[in-house]
Amino acid sequence: MTPKSFDRWIRAYVAAWRTDDPGAIGALFAPRAVYATGPFDKLWRGRKAIVAAWIARGASRVKWRFRHRLVAVQGSLAIVEGRTTYAASGGRGARVYGNLWLVRLNDRGEAVEFREWWMQKPS
Repeated sequence: MTPKSFDRWIRAYVAAWRTDDPGAIGALFAPRAVYATGPFDKLWRGRKAIVAAWIARGASRVKWRFRHRLVAVQGSLAIVEGRTTYAASGGRGARVYGNLWLVRLNDRGEAVEFREWWMQKPS
């Protein structure tokens, strides 16, 4: 895999994030992929489970902005640093999160493993 391969995948991920479109989400992941939402959270296992859990989060209903950079690419694995800013809502100010992603792609460009860790910026 090349940095361009991962950048394409990340852009497709962000597009799916904006829409919660089941087809776009499913296209990102291999049939037996695993998705970790945190180091201690239960894994989402398999494409169907990933799509269902993703849509249940409902992130497309919230205004947000995401920026990223590839930190490293080694073979099928990329490390991505991101920053997510959620718009102010419900009397709360904007929320900013630092993100670290580990993404492992197969030869078809589908994620077989996706691990994300995030931390909210202190106010």
